[in-house]
Amino acid sequence: MINESRKILSKEEMNRALARLAREILERRGDCTSLALIGVQRRGVDLAARIKGLLEARLGRSLPLGKLDINLYRDDWTRLDVQPQINKTEIPFDIDGMEIVLVDDVLFTGRTVRAALEAILDFGRPERVELLVLVDRGHRELPVHADYVGQEVETSRTERVDVFVTECDGRDEVRLMG
Repeated sequence: MINESRKILSKEEMNRALARLAREILERRGDCTSLALIGVQRRGVDLAARIKGLLEARLGRSLPLGKLDINLYRDDWTRLDVQPQINKTEIPFDIDGMEIVLVDDVLFTGRTVRAALEAILDFGRPERVELLVLVDRGHRELPVHADYVGQEVETSRTERVDVFVTECDGRDEVRLMG
C-alpha cells in the first residue's frame, strides 16, 4: 500500500489563514473585552498562541490564553490501541462570563470538540464558546460546526490531515496523507 502525501497549506498559506481568522474574530467580537483563547493540546495550543499574538498586536493589549488537554474526556480512550499522551491543562483565568474561542488544528468527527466542551465546563460557565479550526475536513459524527475555518478540505474517511507547526515539528505545513 502506497501512502501518498499532498501539501494542503504551505507556511505562507498558513500564516495568511491565521491572519484572516484573527481579523474575523475582531470583526465579530469588536474590542474583545471578554475574549479568551483556549487551545486544544497539542497543536491547537500553538495555533491559539499565534492568533493571540495577532489579536494583541491589533488591540494593543494582552488577552488570556489557556491550554486544554481533552484526553481524559475522550469517549474512545478505552478502545485505543495505545495509551493517549496526557498533556497539561492550564486555564489561568476565570472563564465564567467569558467569550471563549476554542482553537484546534483539525475538525473531523466532532468528538474532540465534544470532549473539549465538557472539559471547559469543568472550569466554569462561559458566556459563549466559539470554535476556530485551521482545517475542516468534514465527516462529522456529532452536530458540531466551526465558527472560524482556515481551510475546508474534502477528504475520504481513510485519509488523514497532518498539521505541522514550527513549535512542535520544526516546520509549518498542512498535508493530506492517503
